[in-house]
Amino acid sequence: MSAMGRGAPAQSATADREIVISRVISAPRELCSRRSPMCGTCRGGGTGRVHHQHAGVRIPRRREWDFVMHGPDGTDYQEWISWTEIAPPERIALLHGESRGDPNAFESVVTFAPDGAATRIQMRTVFPTKELRDEAVEKYHAIEGGQQTLSNLAAYVTEIVRNPVEG
Repeated sequence: MSAMGRGAPAQSATADREIVISRVISAPRELCSRRSPMCGTCRGGGTGRVHHQHAGVRIPRRREWDFVMHGPDGTDYQEWISWTEIAPPERIALLHGESRGDPNAFESVVTFAPDGAATRIQMRTVFPTKELRDEAVEKYHAIEGGQQTLSNLAAYVTEIVRNPVEG
């Protein structure tokens, strides 16, 4: 019987082009969605390999963001994000490429679901091709970067929950 047989979960039509990362964070989803790096409202960002330089763009006012990612070797990467859906506290969707009109831009959807008093965050990124997905994983460490992004968000919102006056 195939993997699609009775009782087996259906595989997404884009599974070979996707990266899906999730984490449960011990904070309310309203706070997690408001402080998500996908909103451009968090402080800092990036992974141990790259970091972002930005001026704290806030998406309710501005739906596009041009910024620079700095690589560990000193290389600067011009980046562009256009938010396509903003539905706090449930969902944020965006298109991310090097610039507007980039044929290799990828789509990301971040969902925030209540999990008791915590929040389950899922980041689903779909690339135009399997090759671009594989390049993002192998060359740019996209899975590691996504995990670090959620880890940084968890630390950030946990601190706000502990010290609400600062949040």
